[in-house]
Formats: sequence, C-alpha cells, structure tokens
Amino acid sequence: MQHAPLVVVPLAHKAAYLERYAEADKGWEDRAEARWPAPYWYIDTGMASLLMLLTAVDEGLGACFFGIMPQQPKDFRAEFAIPDEYDPIGAITVGYRADDLPTQSPRVEERRRGSGEVVHRGHWGRHV
Repeated sequence: MQHAPLVVVPLAHKAAYLERYAEADKGWEDRAEARWPAPYWYIDTGMASLLMLLTAVDEGLGACFFGIMPQQPKDFRAEFAIPDEYDPIGAITVGYRADDLPTQSPRVEERRRGSGEVVHRGHWGRHV
C-alpha cells in the first residue's frame, strides 16, 4: 500500500448535495439539512468508493480503503488546496500486489460468518 502508484481521496460535498435537491425538479425549495434522515452526501461518497474498489478488482488490481485520522484532514487540505466545504471520507490505494507479500491469514476466513448467520428473512431472527 505504501508504494501504490495511485491514491484516490473521495470527497463529500454537502453544499452541492443540498443545492441539487433544492432545485425545482426535486420539489424542494430550500436547503434544509434537517429533512435528511442520514447524511447522504457521505453515504453516496462511500458508495462511489466501493465502486472504485470493485472496479479495481475487476481489472485485476489490488485496492484498499483506509480511513483518514481526524487530525490529518487539515494537513491534507493545506497540501492539496482542498476547500473547507469538501470532506475527505478516507483514501483508496490502487496498484498491483507485491510478489513478496505473504498470503492472507487463514484466520480472516475463520472469523467470517456465513450468510445463514447474517441474512434474515421476513423479520429479524429468522435466518435463511
């Protein structure tokens, strides 16, 4: 990851989102943040990040999403002249896996739960 040739930093932009949904074709006339049950400007940026990860895998590349620590965005913004209204949600490294890295620990697979434990049908507690 430290030598990945590409690092993508997805940025959420709340103001652009609220402006878009205040346009006439959306039916609202204000930019009221209170009408949103969840901050979709972050959710949509997260979904775009997931699509980047899946695309990298589809192309035979390795990719990893990692968080940006709360104290780091200030330095990031300064280094790349990112305006304050844009929020980095994390970063994605993209590249080819190094040949000399060990394979993934089998413990990862041991901890992974099967779909029967995490998929519920009809109501919570009724597993597939």
